Amino acid sequence: MATASSSPTLTSAEKAVIKALLNDGWRGQDVQALINNGRGASINSGRISAIKADNSIVPADRRQVDAFRRRKLLFDHVTGLCPIEDERLVRAREAMLLAVELFNTPRIVFKAGVFSMLANVAWTYLLHEYYEQQGVKIVSPEGFSLLLSQMVARHDCPLSKACKQNLMALKEIRDVVEHRTIGMFDHKWLPLFQSTCLNFEKALTEMFGQRLSLGHDLGFALQFAKLKTGEIAALQGHDLPEHIAALDASLAAKLDEGDADNLEYQFKVVYTLTSASKAKAHFQFVQPDSAEGKEIQNVLIKFKPKDDIWPFKPGEVIARVAQASGRPFTSDKHQRAWKLYEARPRKGAVDPAATKADFCTYHPPYDSYTYSQAWVDFLVEQIATDERWEALSKFKG
Repeated sequence: MATASSSPTLTSAEKAVIKALLNDGWRGQDVQALINNGRGASINSGRISAIKADNSIVPADRRQVDAFRRRKLLFDHVTGLCPIEDERLVRAREAMLLAVELFNTPRIVFKAGVFSMLANVAWTYLLHEYYEQQGVKIVSPEGFSLLLSQMVARHDCPLSKACKQNLMALKEIRDVVEHRTIGMFDHKWLPLFQSTCLNFEKALTEMFGQRLSLGHDLGFALQFAKLKTGEIAALQGHDLPEHIAALDASLAAKLDEGDADNLEYQFKVVYTLTSASKAKAHFQFVQPDSAEGKEIQNVLIKFKPKDDIWPFKPGEVIARVAQASGRPFTSDKHQRAWKLYEARPRKGAVDPAATKADFCTYHPPYDSYTYSQAWVDFLVEQIATDERWEALSKFKG
């Protein structure tokens, strides 16, 4: 996550500042507190004492000390980020927060445009930081940085297929709304925008740590943006402008069968409205195949039971992978695989249900896991080459 030092070894700059502060009469514990602020690996008082006794260390000058102290004061104690040292991550988080807040601001009419542009910035900063930490040059010799579309198209892009489809759809929407008016249709892409938020939260925390979560700020902010039922009816009753219809057709043409139902492409809910006063109005969720659900006109997604999505026990996974791959895929190999690819938590985990939803789910009554066809297909693909098969066989876990 943050670029704060994760090494217990003090840098030469830190040593010089410590020496200067001690020469200015700072107490050892105060120097230690300042140095450890925002530092990944804290230092003990012995390091301070050693620097005090080392006459070979040249103290930092006043300008260097003041700059060092200013940076330390900027660290966010919740996220551990500093806007100087972690500029991209700070800007990525703020851009996404602004996208959500402005979308939900009643005074803002240009919702789709503002959200698509700011969300594009947020994702660009996030992936720039990811690739730079992977050692990838994100700026060309001509001074141009990698575009979001270029990073999404890379073979080593860490995002899922559905997430990448969502971002490409976001780009197309941005390109249209930057230059064309869209009337009352800003809310048309609400499901896409909600998935953009959820995907961002997932990528941010998986890449850079849970401390950076926007969960408390984003939550369900978008899909419950206050669109009145009368506005919904009016929206559904109007014909789409030609350029918006063309955009929708373009987005749909890029999807394979079933892609539009993926949560990471667009967020959908099943809902109905009950009669209530404005003060007590709320959303009531129902199963689409229930008596109430069948009467709802705005059913947006079909509910599927766990057994339909994750039907395979470990033994069935092993047999299917072995048959499809032609490899001697055993129970031992399967255990190595789910550990290597983190499909499910290890035994004794605090949250045994923290699985990768595309691959696996947890059944609390039986304290067991079942797997999806996507997991089988993924494993077959992963062990297709001798190199990957060998890597799995050698994985210790």
